[in-house]
Amino acid sequence: MRTTLKGSIRVGAAAAIFTAGFLLGSIAQRPAEAQIGDLKNQAMEAAGAEAGGTLGAAAQLGTQLTDMRKNLDGLQKNYEMLKKIQTLLGG
Repeated sequence: MRTTLKGSIRVGAAAAIFTAGFLLGSIAQRPAEAQIGDLKNQAMEAAGAEAGGTLGAAAQLGTQLTDMRKNLDGLQKNYEMLKKIQTLLGG
C-alpha cells in the first residue's frame, strides 16, 4: 500500500511538472516568421554564384525570369497609364 502511494505521488508530480512546463512553454513561444521571398532570392543567387554547369545555368535563368517579370509588370502599368491619357485626350 505504501509503495503504491509513493509511486502514485511520483507519477502525479511528474505529470504536474510536465503539464506546467508545457503550458508555460506554449504561452511564451513566439510564432516563427520568415520572409520567404527574400530567402528564395538569396538561395537562387547563392546557387548561381557557387554552382557551375546545369545547376548554375538554371539558377541564373530563374533569376533572369524573375527580373523580366518585374520589368514586364512595370511596362504593363505604363501601358495602362498611357491608355488612360489617350482616353482623356479623346483619342
